[in-house]
Amino acid sequence: MAGNFWRSSHYSQWVMDRQDILKVRNQDLQSSKLTESEYQKIMIFFANVIQSLGESLKMRQQVIATATVYFKRFYAKHSLKSVDPFLLAPTSLFLASKVEEFGVISNNRIIGTCQSVLKSKFSFAYPQEYQYKINQVLECEFLLLEVMDCSLILYHPYRSLVQYVADIRAEDKVLQAAWRIINDTLRTDIPLLYPPFLIALAGLQIACVIHKRDFKGWFAELNVDMDKISEITRQILALYDLWQNYDEKQEILAILNKMPKTKT
Repeated sequence: MAGNFWRSSHYSQWVMDRQDILKVRNQDLQSSKLTESEYQKIMIFFANVIQSLGESLKMRQQVIATATVYFKRFYAKHSLKSVDPFLLAPTSLFLASKVEEFGVISNNRIIGTCQSVLKSKFSFAYPQEYQYKINQVLECEFLLLEVMDCSLILYHPYRSLVQYVADIRAEDKVLQAAWRIINDTLRTDIPLLYPPFLIALAGLQIACVIHKRDFKGWFAELNVDMDKISEITRQILALYDLWQNYDEKQEILAILNKMPKTKT
């Protein structure tokens, strides 16, 4: 996996520099008067939407993760006002389901699932009827493919994590905790900034601390950049710090109303 990753378009084109991401993001912040924290809450919200849509469609977590990264890649290159995130979220899942060979999702099913999930789980943020049709999803899919330059194959941290846990012979609860932490990184910029094996190591390191398992010797022997792992760990902990005082149901509608609007 590691060798394939280093030769992949994921590595060559989509391990990004933070300044490049902030360049586009700052344009949205300045035009809408969103704060950096509010922008992050928007990204968290739509990651939650994609997760719920994917679970309703009985998708594997890897498909959901791929869709979430596609979504994040798009907005790393383009303003929020270029495409409505409520359209890009199902489009990202639609494309990811094909790339990850999940199986064909019928046109009616993707739209019907959006309607039902938004109504049942996210009405506090999207009280109206879902406005988009399948032809708009298909048009958006072409745009998403163009933005990503058809670089569709992603490498996720999950496989590396399973290998590392087997190597240190940690219990299932350590694997489960690290897996959840890796899922949480999808609510941050981490998947855009770091190779997946480093994300796996950071998740494992936090999981070991949570469960009081001492594998410092194993980590010390790794031929990896521990400073990068520390950077990832700090960003994960910053996410948890934000979550502690964040009530999505109470806050997100006002934040979405500040979001740059798509031209109609």
